[in-house]
Amino acid sequence: MMAQTLTPKSPLPDLDLPLVGGGQFKPTQSDVKDFQILVFYRGLHCPKCKDHLRDIDSQFKDLSDQGLSLTAISMDSQERAEQTKADWGIEHLPIAYGLGILDAKAYGLFLSDKREGSDEPALFSEPAIMVAKPDGALYAQYIQNTPFGRPPMKDIAAGLAFVKKHDYPTRGTSVA
Repeated sequence: MMAQTLTPKSPLPDLDLPLVGGGQFKPTQSDVKDFQILVFYRGLHCPKCKDHLRDIDSQFKDLSDQGLSLTAISMDSQERAEQTKADWGIEHLPIAYGLGILDAKAYGLFLSDKREGSDEPALFSEPAIMVAKPDGALYAQYIQNTPFGRPPMKDIAAGLAFVKKHDYPTRGTSVA
């Protein structure tokens, strides 16, 4: 099964994932003020993910105050996700774990196999950021097949502030 491509304005696929520390993450049932941001990361083994999530965590209060609801998501097990939170010092950013292959494909994520001799899990998703409106409609997506070159959350947040202020429409919807 090939990964599907989500189109702008399409509804986010359903997810129901456990959160580190308890509770469940269900993006289609979340209370979102302005935008919901799903930050898919590769997992505990990834130093680029560590830097990225720590940066987002350091901005979490400001981002939340701007009406942004953020959750980090990986295919990691509960044990690895708990270790991620503890070892990386993530204090505020919710971490969902246990993303399955079919759900990763439904979100259009790239999947990678473990490199021989690495501490990577057997299979994991590559990074992506999905931005949805409060009704669950996809507004923007940033999907990668490598751990490098992620858009800084400050840039995304600044863009979303512009979108909100100017009622800027969802782009990429032409049927041409």
